Amino acid sequence: MVIDDHEIVRRGVAEVIDRSDGLTVVGEAATVAEALRRLPLVSPQVILVDLQLPDGTGIDVITASKALPDCRAVVLTSFEDPDALRAAGEAGAHAFLLKTVRGDDIAEAVRSVAAGRSLMARASVGKHEADPTERLTPSERRVLELIGDGLSNREIGEALGVAEKTVKNHVTGLLSKMGLQRRTQAAAWVAGHRGGGWRPRTELGGEDER
Repeated sequence: MVIDDHEIVRRGVAEVIDRSDGLTVVGEAATVAEALRRLPLVSPQVILVDLQLPDGTGIDVITASKALPDCRAVVLTSFEDPDALRAAGEAGAHAFLLKTVRGDDIAEAVRSVAAGRSLMARASVGKHEADPTERLTPSERRVLELIGDGLSNREIGEALGVAEKTVKNHVTGLLSKMGLQRRTQAAAWVAGHRGGGWRPRTELGGEDER
């Protein structure tokens, strides 16, 4: 089950999982409340959950998932600070991945956790990788940002004042340079680099500051 409030990221991750041999997405959720309603209905073997959600945190979901038989947790987040890693480990997460990882790494982590292994000892995967955007041209960087905003090639072309074919060429180029295969992976990369530091809701001081 994939739990993330960013629709583009959630669908992209679900697509990666569904295309992987032996793996199937049984449910999705965008909030803690939605996840808690659906967890007992779909009874997932593994939950893939973001840390920061609109009405709480992934920690809340991980804690609730312990009531299900044989349900294990993988955190997939943009927050790589020690507090996030420690909180995930204390809650009982079995793996901690950054949204900058490749799709194959996500599938591998899900398989490993489902098989009963814990990857927390080598967390976090993807943390020390080189910046995959360093070879992008200024135009490719702008297209990448707009992909992260959820725009189609046509909409990106309109925003930049260029032909849709030109946008397609930029997309092909940036995916190749970043070592990615699909634009959903590029969108997930952007989402992973737009977050700030993570803190539990109890430290945020009020709902208006979320």
